[in-house]
Amino acid sequence: MRKLVGGLLALLAAPALCAPAPPPLSVDAAHEALLYDLSSGTALYARNPSARLLPASMTKAMTTLVAFDLIAAGTLKENDVVTVSPVLSSQWAGLGTSLFLRPNEKVSVHDLLMGITTASANDAAIVLARHAAGSQERWAAWMNATAQGIGMSGSHFGTPNGWPDQGRTFVTARDLVTLARVLVERHPDLYRRYIGHPSFLWRGMTLRNHDPLLGVVTGADGIKTGHTNEAGFNFLGSVVRGDRRLLLVVAGAPTPAARAQASRDLVEWGFAEWTLHRVLNAGETVGTARVQGGAAISVPLVATRAVSLTLARGAAVPARPVPGRIVYTGPLKAPIRAGTVVAALLVEQPGLPIQRVPLSAASNVAPAGVIDRLRNGLIGLWS
Repeated sequence: MRKLVGGLLALLAAPALCAPAPPPLSVDAAHEALLYDLSSGTALYARNPSARLLPASMTKAMTTLVAFDLIAAGTLKENDVVTVSPVLSSQWAGLGTSLFLRPNEKVSVHDLLMGITTASANDAAIVLARHAAGSQERWAAWMNATAQGIGMSGSHFGTPNGWPDQGRTFVTARDLVTLARVLVERHPDLYRRYIGHPSFLWRGMTLRNHDPLLGVVTGADGIKTGHTNEAGFNFLGSVVRGDRRLLLVVAGAPTPAARAQASRDLVEWGFAEWTLHRVLNAGETVGTARVQGGAAISVPLVATRAVSLTLARGAAVPARPVPGRIVYTGPLKAPIRAGTVVAALLVEQPGLPIQRVPLSAASNVAPAGVIDRLRNGLIGLWS
């Protein structure tokens, strides 16, 4: 059964609501838009977040994640040298944004990735995919497996670069935020190395990043633009200031100027109208869970990560402990090892999605001995 335990989080009164100023009118130019506070796991604004959209070159963010995963696993090396296939060179050099890769040219994985993340080079994405996976089809299969593995249930990828493919490649704004979160959290060093650069020097030429926030909005550090005639002008963005990181999606804008204005206004609204409040530290005890057949009848539960609330500016900060509840399937059965995730904390704010924070056992619980079983039985009679 599902066990609900109030513990220290005994469903206190919800914080008083204080509505933020309305979102900027410029966001109306986008068909889909989503603003997400990664620091608290809260969506601050959403328009059609689950609708299918064509990502165009935002697809390259998934190719980047697959490449980062391979690098982290050691199966792809940044200093690997790739020989450009004459066939691929002929097919892709100069098609859309391009590095104009030459037949039999030697190019490093590092430069291919910089070409993908900064210059949005279509040929670089194809050459990297063919090098790492042996074929574009196998690379696309890796992209889809990765997408499913991180919870991008509304997305599918047919190409490494987002070139129009009769609608086989599609995403949702919600899934794009998931992709951005994984890029930031799973590969922070690679993220900083390859994403958020305003330009890339290639063969003596400076190739510019089309990111509408870089160099304009304080803290902007990526991630990827996209555009085709059918998709419109899209952007998957990230801005970090202090201990807050906002992720945003603006899709289907009619012009690059409209995309830029909507993106800038939306993220500034997010920082100006909402504030972050830390209410629980990582490792802090938040309650207990009952244990069956153990040397102890309960085990303390600790938060595996810090918990913050995003509140409208001026809203009353809730007194600790925070509104929420502990959920687990119980009673838990011994033995239990300290550090094992055994429960979840559901943090609830009116009108906002529930945060789910994993909780781990704070201590070991060994199986009950004879005396422990006798004691537990007596306690059970009186409880």
